[in-house]
Amino acid sequence: MAIEHLRTWKVGRIEVTRIVEVWKWEDDIWMALHEARPEIVATQPWLVPDYCTPEGRMFLNFQAFVLKIGSRRIMIDTCIGADREREFPVFTHMRTTFLEDLASLGIQPTDIDTVLCTHLHFDHVGWNTHLVDGKWVPTFPNARYLFSRKEYDHWLMLRDTGGYHGINHLADAVDPVVEAGLVDFISHDHRICDEIRLLPTPGHTPDHVSVHLSSAGQEAVITGDMMHHPIQVALPEHPATYDMDRPRGAATRSEFVKRFRGTPTLIIGSHFAEPGAGYIVPDGGGWKLQKP
Repeated sequence: MAIEHLRTWKVGRIEVTRIVEVWKWEDDIWMALHEARPEIVATQPWLVPDYCTPEGRMFLNFQAFVLKIGSRRIMIDTCIGADREREFPVFTHMRTTFLEDLASLGIQPTDIDTVLCTHLHFDHVGWNTHLVDGKWVPTFPNARYLFSRKEYDHWLMLRDTGGYHGINHLADAVDPVVEAGLVDFISHDHRICDEIRLLPTPGHTPDHVSVHLSSAGQEAVITGDMMHHPIQVALPEHPATYDMDRPRGAATRSEFVKRFRGTPTLIIGSHFAEPGAGYIVPDGGGWKLQKP
């Protein structure tokens, strides 16, 4: 979106830098919380002005994360991408500064050694590929792309059965890296390295994962779409509109908040607007996200 929106967090030896493709998208709160009305924001006044408007509309970013640890360069999710036909017109034929923002960090696509997709929704796989001479080719040709086997198989089932979900992104953002032989199919407890491992957080999709960082006594979690918005820290049990399995997603969020509340674990939200991360701290009889 713009270099000025880059933000870096240090987690021990790990540098986590966000690359924002869509900045501070404004939408109705029910896009995150199923059938919620804007008045629900008034029950959580800490959300205003960073995460919601006073009128109860929410802000979201669409972003990816680059992790630097030693000589390794790891991409967590890859946003929406350019030149795509998508179910939603607003995300069709986008033009953003994603690759320029990556270059501003001194990183070229060929430097990325690992791409981990927390799940296979269109807005987390887009820059897996880019268009060259009318053909979709891997954006990160030296990387191993990590997909959950269970997640991938579910999306293939949706395509084969004409299932309940849009699947056109598979053809331009997933199939080309599989066909190029760059994909490793993994389980949801996979370790990328000693300090970076996956955290199973199913519900949004069948084998959705978050990413747990633990280095030099510090911890953080990149959420993926286990939660879209900080209001879900306060209301984790509320069904999420875009969870494939809403009861399981609510249970996963509730377990997540219970596990990390009151701890020094930095929660980095894959769709959280600025400041983009925080700690789960007490708020009266409940919990909220406190700025770092």
